[in-house]
Amino acid sequence: MNIEMIRAAQERLSGHVRETPLVSSPFLDEIAGRRVWIKPECLQHTGSFKFRGGWSAISALHPEVRARGVIAYSSGNHAQGVARAAALHGIPATIVMPADAPRLKIENTRALGAEVVLYDRATEDRDEIGARLAKEHGLTLIKPFDEPQVIAGQGTCGLEIAAQARAAGIETADVIVCCGGGGFASGIALALEAEAPGLRLRTAEPEGFEDVARSLEAGRICRNATASGNLCDAILTPQPGDLTFPILQRLAGPGLVVREDEALRAMAHAFLRLKLVAEPGGAVALAAALFRSDEIDGPDVIVTISGGNVDPDVFRRALDDLDA
Repeated sequence: MNIEMIRAAQERLSGHVRETPLVSSPFLDEIAGRRVWIKPECLQHTGSFKFRGGWSAISALHPEVRARGVIAYSSGNHAQGVARAAALHGIPATIVMPADAPRLKIENTRALGAEVVLYDRATEDRDEIGARLAKEHGLTLIKPFDEPQVIAGQGTCGLEIAAQARAAGIETADVIVCCGGGGFASGIALALEAEAPGLRLRTAEPEGFEDVARSLEAGRICRNATASGNLCDAILTPQPGDLTFPILQRLAGPGLVVREDEALRAMAHAFLRLKLVAEPGGAVALAAALFRSDEIDGPDVIVTISGGNVDPDVFRRALDDLDA
């Protein structure tokens, strides 16, 4: 896994992916006590950064292999990213999704043309299901984060951040990234290392599911005790990836952890101040910038809003909680 793979992915994604902007709000700056720059991947195709990795992985396949179709497992955002990329390539896609994933994500994945297979994330192993279906039907498995071409695709967001920070005159800053298995964070970290070494990657996770933060502190991969039970469904993974963790161990600063209610408050602030719709898991990096300011140094901080695929009732709750 290296910067050349990320640059090659950027070439394949050219004309297919949106270059999302770097935006800010003085209201958010006041809360954080520094300038907050937001990279809204909620504006990306399918509503999250996952389209980058899906397109990168599918476009890198040999045409004969690609034609047989792909399979992926995901709580929703990787599902939609792969489903859309597969549809644009004219190939079939099967997506293994947890039965408790937000209804919107399940419906959208089906609407994008994929066959959806539901499973119980508390009692069944998605890796086993995905591997079995791939073997039975001759499909190529595209893992959500521990896959080089997926990491490369996610890293293209880091290339954009580096260029946009340079244009804004930002030479040093923490770049806080919403983190599940670490594909997005590790890809961005590699891109920043090559293109903006003054920018330091930091991961953000929900309290109780901070496997990456604990792993970084311990110097080894640590697992979460449970696999569900938090609104930040998009970034609930058992543990960091075997490919992603060594990258983060080498390049990332200490992990940041936020409460579920803080993620909801960050969602409300993003909407009220920037008119951006974020899902809970996609808002944890912004929540860290706003509510963990004592753990961040410097006059600038850059954060990702990694996704905006939120069910209406959860979004209403976020807005109502801020008013309460």
